Amino acid sequence: MMTTRRMPFHLPSTFLVLRPDQSATPVDVTPSLYEHLDRDFAGFRGHWLVSCFSFDCDWPTWEIHPAGDEFVYLLSGEATMIVRRDGAEDRVHLREPGSYVIVPKNCRHTAKTTVPTVMLFVTPGEGTENKPV
Repeated sequence: MMTTRRMPFHLPSTFLVLRPDQSATPVDVTPSLYEHLDRDFAGFRGHWLVSCFSFDCDWPTWEIHPAGDEFVYLLSGEATMIVRRDGAEDRVHLREPGSYVIVPKNCRHTAKTTVPTVMLFVTPGEGTENKPV
């Protein structure tokens, strides 16, 4: 759901949608966020989502983005990104804040960690799929 609050925003609670016309729209993080994104932003065609997530254990899903590459930036903690491509699994260890990985379009990926970790994501949202690990 779009927000009408004034700046500054807090990324963990208010994500940012980058529109095809280069404008930016803050959206409140709610339990129905992804349903609203598809409905309010034309199936997310041509849009990008800037988001931030905290986690302290392995992701329960594999994710894939058919619309483009995803930028994943480590803010704190550490994680191993596992990216499946061309029949192999690449493991990228992000141990230092400021490290990042580019997950190629159409590559399934997940993350593993055992410590509190915060990551920033810039995601081409159209057609994103998740399946259990």
